[in-house]
Amino acid sequence: MSVLSLIIKREYKARVRNKSFLIMTFLSPLILVGMVFLITYLTQLNSDTKRTIVIVDDSGLFEAEFTNTDQTTYIDLSVQGLENAKEIAEKEDYYGLIHIPSDREGLTSSITFYGKETPSFGLVESIEKRIEKKLTDQTLIDKGVDLVVIENSKKNIDLAIENYSGEKSSKMSNWIKAAFGGAAGYLLMMFIIIYGNMVMRSVIEEKTNRIIEVIISSVKPFQLMLGKILGTTMAGITQFTIWVILGGVLMVVLQVVFDIDPSTTSGAVNSEAQAIASDPDKLTEIFTEISKLPLLQLVFGFLIYFIGGYFLYSSIYAAIGAAVDNETDTQQFMLPIIMPLMLAIYVGFFAVIDNPHGTVATVFSIIPLTSPIVMLMRIPFEVPAWQLALSVTLLIASFIFTVWFGSKIYRVGILMYGKKPTYRELFKWLKY
Repeated sequence: MSVLSLIIKREYKARVRNKSFLIMTFLSPLILVGMVFLITYLTQLNSDTKRTIVIVDDSGLFEAEFTNTDQTTYIDLSVQGLENAKEIAEKEDYYGLIHIPSDREGLTSSITFYGKETPSFGLVESIEKRIEKKLTDQTLIDKGVDLVVIENSKKNIDLAIENYSGEKSSKMSNWIKAAFGGAAGYLLMMFIIIYGNMVMRSVIEEKTNRIIEVIISSVKPFQLMLGKILGTTMAGITQFTIWVILGGVLMVVLQVVFDIDPSTTSGAVNSEAQAIASDPDKLTEIFTEISKLPLLQLVFGFLIYFIGGYFLYSSIYAAIGAAVDNETDTQQFMLPIIMPLMLAIYVGFFAVIDNPHGTVATVFSIIPLTSPIVMLMRIPFEVPAWQLALSVTLLIASFIFTVWFGSKIYRVGILMYGKKPTYRELFKWLKY
């Protein structure tokens, strides 16, 4: 055990004292926060762009429909005719021109937008909705329908959700659970990719420098491999913690100094967030649903699957590092690692969110290569205890087997130089 602890300490110190590690530990939050604020600034700059649009309405139906906004000004040049209006719009460098013909029956397919460039999706959708609403209302009026009666007849239904034991829930519950699970699963995938590669590079570096030849003479491959995984994990957690703290401080400081709110990046999302924030009932509902989450199970589940999933994939990364001489040769072995992770994310965001207790979600939350991500996304939806127990047992057993399996490759491959191994040769190494 003392040998293992020495390897862990050595690996941890080697990682955290590395110049590139130190530089990226403090530089990455600066770059990330800077990118967030740059995107926010450019988005706000883009949304502040003023545009003028000419209206040529030959039907006479839409005189009052196109009202000016902060970003868009509408000019009615219907009296000028289409051709003259097009010349004026082009000469004055207006953003575009909307032509509505006089034939009311054919308006659904004959309204045209003229401009130097294709208009934005949001603008096209806004124009279409305005015209659609007016045409629908006018059609109903022509048929003798009272619009006031229709408006007063509309009813909003708020479906109550309650289980058989009487515990109440809401539609927002599923979105909150999906957000918690999705964030945890995506975070684990990024952690595996970033720090799994770090384990692999560490093995390749020692193999290239021939340091491993001295170390392996007094340490068992299993101990060395496990020590490298644990040491790199501790270094990764240290770096990640610094990122979170430093990134949070930088976000607050830059927001105060430059008066830029990153939450305003998306106008639609921001307006929705403002609507929720201004509604006390919505806020109460959100906090109520969060309090109903199995928080203790979420914390323990996150720790178990985060650590177990990372250890499982790190042992595979370490085995790959032992089998090759440089990072270029690792590419042929990366697909078997990336594919299960991508499959887990796909299953998580589509199958779990749609039906967290369905066959697909259940099966993939038990298979060890996908369970760390998929089960993390399922836990907020209250997974049965037997499924959790089976999934954790298989994950731990798979990790132990993978470390043993990887150490067999590690034992032979760590001393192999100058030859790119094939899958057949790796299989032969297992017999030694």
